[in-house]
Amino acid sequence: MLVLTRKPNQAIVIGDDIRVVVVSVDRDQVRLGIEAPRDITVHRAEVYEEIQRGEGRGKRAPKPDPAGA
Repeated sequence: MLVLTRKPNQAIVIGDDIRVVVVSVDRDQVRLGIEAPRDITVHRAEVYEEIQRGEGRGKRAPKPDPAGA
């Protein structure tokens, strides 16, 4: 595992087209913004694990808002 230290508004880049930005840090929470192509799915780990176990069958993630809101 690679461990990095970042401050708010700093980012890391994964590959050529995924960017993870530290939006804010507040006590024990870190807010991250993820910029990735629309064809790449991004899930929280617990949601991904649920999908892998098959519990997410029939449940679809909401489509992204084209307005970017």
